[in-house]
Amino acid sequence: MKIQILGAGKMGSFFADVLSSDHEVAIFDNDPKRLRFTYNCIRMSDPAEIAEFQPEVLINAVTVQYTIAAFRQVLPHVPETCIISDIASVKTGLKAFYAEVGRPFVSTHPMFGPTFANLGNLSSENAIIISESSHLGKAFFRDLYNSLKLNIFDYTFDEHDETVAYSLSIPFASTLVFASVMKHQDAPGTTFKKHKAIADGLLSEDDYLLTEILFNPHTPGQLAQIRMELANLLAIIEKKDSAAMKIFLNSVRKKLL
Repeated sequence: MKIQILGAGKMGSFFADVLSSDHEVAIFDNDPKRLRFTYNCIRMSDPAEIAEFQPEVLINAVTVQYTIAAFRQVLPHVPETCIISDIASVKTGLKAFYAEVGRPFVSTHPMFGPTFANLGNLSSENAIIISESSHLGKAFFRDLYNSLKLNIFDYTFDEHDETVAYSLSIPFASTLVFASVMKHQDAPGTTFKKHKAIADGLLSEDDYLLTEILFNPHTPGQLAQIRMELANLLAIIEKKDSAAMKIFLNSVRKKLL
């Protein structure tokens, strides 16, 4: 099968690598310099080359800020029968876009990234496939994600956004709050070092991506829960209420089971 990938960033290169052993893969990027570290694939920097390649599946792996713009740039060069797809962690506007263009599509979200995941062993990582996608598109990505031993979940666009608000917005916000009050430590403890490593990784991500995830309409409700629990914890600490602290800690432990 002919697979066209848009974007030679970390995820684009990752998909090119895992697909190139079984498929003919081409990767397109507007900046030819970004193509220098892509292997086992055809390199393209002119959209007209996509028309010559005649892809059967197109995977849009550009930065989330430019997902729809990248689609619009290349779609005039893509066969009508080609399944177009995105792997965006933020699905804002994509449901309406797919309805507008009227092409077969599949939207997925591999819920891992090069910053934190062990790309050599993804058995503990998850991926979401949007249930409104075309049957053939879903089958393609289900086979691919199964081959990577990912845990696969089927959600609608709306269910995906709600899940992202819980699984990404909460840890992102918690990490940002930690980093915002952090001071340099000459002799940091293990927990501090682990939290700092997470903060360093998070803040190395694209600002637009972080902003769009936190601007998810479901995020405020999740953050309100954090604020409520933080106020509860603060009250326990101020009162030095050991009994209440024990109840609080046991409640948290149960949620981790």
